[in-house]
Amino acid sequence: MDQRTKRRLTNITIGLLFLVSGIEYAVILPTIWAYLQTLHAEPYFLGLGLSAFSFSGLIASPIFGRVSDSTRKTKAIILFANLFEIAGNFMYFMGYSKWLLLSSRLVAGIGTGAGACIFGYLTRSTTTEERATVFAVVMAARQAGLLIGPGFNLFLRLCNFKLGPFEVNKYTSPGLFMCLMWIILQVIIIFMYYDLPLVTKNNSQRTLIEEEEEPLVRSDVNHEVAKNNQYGGINEHEKLCVQPTDELDGENSRVDEYQYIPNGHIDENCKMNDNPFHKFSATKEYLREEVVVVLTAQFITLFNQTALEVIVGFFLVRWLSTKFADRVILAVGLLICNISCIWCLIFLANPKGSFAMLLTEFVVGVFLQILGLPFVAVSQVSLFSKVTEENTQGFSQGFRRSIGGLATILGPMWAGGLTNNLYIMLGVMMGLLTLLTIMMVLSYSYLTETPPTLTSSVTGRNVDDDC
Repeated sequence: MDQRTKRRLTNITIGLLFLVSGIEYAVILPTIWAYLQTLHAEPYFLGLGLSAFSFSGLIASPIFGRVSDSTRKTKAIILFANLFEIAGNFMYFMGYSKWLLLSSRLVAGIGTGAGACIFGYLTRSTTTEERATVFAVVMAARQAGLLIGPGFNLFLRLCNFKLGPFEVNKYTSPGLFMCLMWIILQVIIIFMYYDLPLVTKNNSQRTLIEEEEEPLVRSDVNHEVAKNNQYGGINEHEKLCVQPTDELDGENSRVDEYQYIPNGHIDENCKMNDNPFHKFSATKEYLREEVVVVLTAQFITLFNQTALEVIVGFFLVRWLSTKFADRVILAVGLLICNISCIWCLIFLANPKGSFAMLLTEFVVGVFLQILGLPFVAVSQVSLFSKVTEENTQGFSQGFRRSIGGLATILGPMWAGGLTNNLYIMLGVMMGLLTLLTIMMVLSYSYLTETPPTLTSSVTGRNVDDDC
């Protein structure tokens, strides 16, 4: 099988992963409170159940991402993570007690950590120009799952039979259904997902190595070796370590070079270069101005949102991302979200008028929020991949998803406690959006791809500096 076919199958599998994750959320959510009531659970268990899923994902995402960065292998990690989805949904199906139900969401949430590995893979396998488009498609797949998921409840609610010692009814059937879905997906991943090799190209593009291109690559390297030997740069008896390095030409685009290291330095230096976390500093990586802005966008938009985003918005963003820079799309999204929040403060915090008028005001407010959120959601993911180190994208994307998980835990708690005081609830949301907008305006010039570090030519490099 050629590499292009493998890549196409891998991308389809990634889409299915996000589709099934969206379906799970939409299938479980409508009946979880009624299910808890049958188990004599207190009202606060609903919040615990929803938060448990996000909490375990918050912990698992950076861990799985860190492992994928070090190993550059995502297939095994995804298969391992999906085992938690299978086990968690089966526990949800069993439903002996409210505590088992709570534990089931905690276990299933661990499986969402695989998303960090996938975003890391997508970052390394796409060009900076096409990244927002790819991310938009992947996120749209999840939104598609959110849209079609409730439709499965039309037949799941009709279930009323025994499966061995277990009762299958409208409350337990969603767990069994999702358990089977994740098992099927495991089989698909085994046969259709591939850990493909990547090679650095000009302008930070990452493309798959075609089988027919490999002899050409070797030929180019051998030519460089021969040329250096001709001018006395390298002795032919020395063992070489060939490593791609990044240089800047006059137009600030990256140009591939090769570094040749004498035999005595190979083991130590090559080993350090293979470790993406060599000299990695979390504070230097994530406390930079542009990174903080993007992470704030991740937190605040998820804090404010529900599952009301529509798939049309994501495809609109996909098209716009080919025409405009990510920071422009982020600015447009924030503008729309601010208008939506102002509208809700004016018309919905203290509703007055006829039912038709109230319904119109509500629809306009929700529509504006739905329209704006995809702009921010997609652009901040794409921007984050560009303002952080590419070698540690798995861990970084896991950290970003943890910020989002924290927001999805705190958001419902905040809103649930202030349903009788909408001015305070919406006012704080407006304040957060205003804060984010100010941060974005002040840091607008930084919200672009981080340029590669300036380095000297191959012949003048210091081996220790490279590491």
